Amino acid sequence: GDDIAFLVASLTKLSKMEFKTSEEAQAENFRRMFLAMAEDMRVILIKFADRLHNMRTLEHLSEPKRKKIARETLEVYAPLANRLGIGWLKTEFEDLSFKFLKPDVYNELSLKAAKKKEEQEGYLNEIIRVVEAYLREASIAGRVFGRVKHYYGIYLKMQQQKIPFELVYDVLAIRIITDTKANCYAIMGLIHSLWTPVPGRFKDFIGAPKSNLYQSLHTTIIGPRGEKIEFQIRTEEMDRIDEEGIAAHWRYKEEKAGRRKDNEYFIWLRDLVKLQKDMPDAKEFLEAVKGNIFLDVVYVFTPNGDIVELPSNSTPVDFAYSIHTQVGHRCTGAKVNGKIVPLRHKLQNGDTVEIITAPGHWPSRDWLKFVKSQRAKARIKQWVKAEERKKGLVVGEELLEKSLRKHGLDHKFLRSKEILDIVKPYKIKTHEDLFVAVGYGRLSAHKVVNKLLPESEKAEKATAKKETVKQAEEKGIKIKGIDDIMFHRSKCCYPLPGEQVAGFVTRGKGVSIHTINCPTLETHAIDRDRLVDVEWSGNGETTYTVKIVAYTVDKPGLLAEISAILSINNINIHHIDSSTAQGKQAKINLILEVKDKKQLDAVISKMSQIKGVLDVKRVKAK
Repeated sequence: GDDIAFLVASLTKLSKMEFKTSEEAQAENFRRMFLAMAEDMRVILIKFADRLHNMRTLEHLSEPKRKKIARETLEVYAPLANRLGIGWLKTEFEDLSFKFLKPDVYNELSLKAAKKKEEQEGYLNEIIRVVEAYLREASIAGRVFGRVKHYYGIYLKMQQQKIPFELVYDVLAIRIITDTKANCYAIMGLIHSLWTPVPGRFKDFIGAPKSNLYQSLHTTIIGPRGEKIEFQIRTEEMDRIDEEGIAAHWRYKEEKAGRRKDNEYFIWLRDLVKLQKDMPDAKEFLEAVKGNIFLDVVYVFTPNGDIVELPSNSTPVDFAYSIHTQVGHRCTGAKVNGKIVPLRHKLQNGDTVEIITAPGHWPSRDWLKFVKSQRAKARIKQWVKAEERKKGLVVGEELLEKSLRKHGLDHKFLRSKEILDIVKPYKIKTHEDLFVAVGYGRLSAHKVVNKLLPESEKAEKATAKKETVKQAEEKGIKIKGIDDIMFHRSKCCYPLPGEQVAGFVTRGKGVSIHTINCPTLETHAIDRDRLVDVEWSGNGETTYTVKIVAYTVDKPGLLAEISAILSINNINIHHIDSSTAQGKQAKINLILEVKDKKQLDAVISKMSQIKGVLDVKRVKAK
């Protein structure tokens, strides 16, 4: 009774919230689903059944809805089924999603696969007969099955290797089910004696099981026709867990030991629950989840021999944070297999990792450029944000103190009730929050102190403020919520009117304006409190510098033609230079003054039409 009530309540909660956008609603639904899973794994089994039914009947919905549901399934449900060890469900989710997301590619691939099916099945049966004969000769019990990899798996190989279907050779797999672990290893030796194993493709998931309880021996061999064939060797129990995943595990517990928390067996799920506490934003949490549930992992060892599972391409820093947050924070170096390695070193399966720490050492923002695990990213961001807040607090207090001094006001106002009353409309409740807001630039010290001034002085300041706003708008930028602050176009992306932009409040240099897809802005996203809304304004007469590069054949007169095109379009050339590369190709660098992106795109198009011009690109800093 209580169990059923919990399951119903958990599932009902997923659809009762109201949000501004459907994206936010879905992100929050997923967040709640993961939290419910942490309490009882049966929640996700019910959701899986519901989603599978939806996917099998998806053709009855409109195309936009089909694509939306298929993408969710591919990005969340399929990797989650994989993470929970339900292999057949992951395969069906992927193939159905593929069918609705890329119907033309799916249909073409399925037709080609159907033509090769008979030949491939015949070849698999030939291999199976050979293996069965050798098993009988060695008196080893075993059942042998063959299969061709599923459509989405084949499609991924085509994409990753950039090859057509006809050149995808490693699509055949054979599974051998035996009775004991010892026989698994014996069969592995037998397979390697029959055919040449592919180096680096042997994996022992019996000795080191995956976090979803999966156990099996994997190896890839070169078959009699020269193609790669994957072998999976396991016991009956291992095969049952692979097919049923957490469902098999849960049923076993019900039979044997009564209920225990499922997440005791799934460390990664516990990590997600911890992660959501650090990420109140549901959309941010969902992105972290997507990164956490894809089962592309490496298995490494602590110096004591404990196994640690990490995302593929993880570094010693990821390993350090998986041990403990403080180990990660104080990590100064690492030894892998006894040798000192850089912190950026990519860990491989089987590595033994030892972390070198130092008291008083703290994380670097640069670590975010190479860490892979969501746990490491969250802890580093958390620390960076806390440090930025400390700095903002000091800077903000200094700015307010300076502004009070400038206007001859008493220092006591700095921590007075009056100053908090002034900033109430900004939802600031404490002096500390006020200092941080000023330090981050979200609120100007001048604006706060101005409200403490007598009326006569306020009138003078208001006139000056209007002039500042007017100057800003004449320069083409309007910053929402901040009137009296300087700003500048960032040199990393040189934004232009016509492009979506955002502002980042710097310390001492005002607001830097970036395009919304600028990589630099993405790194600033840690400090969301310092991001501000900006928009283009003004009369359209302002011009902006922008860099472009033209690649041309090396011939006389081209520079003059380019200059003429720019002149006709009333575009001023701020700088121009050219150089000749190998193969008689010339490179022309230009800095132009344009009104907006539309004008820039038009002139790039016209320059591209000049005979001898090979390519014209806008240059942005990397």
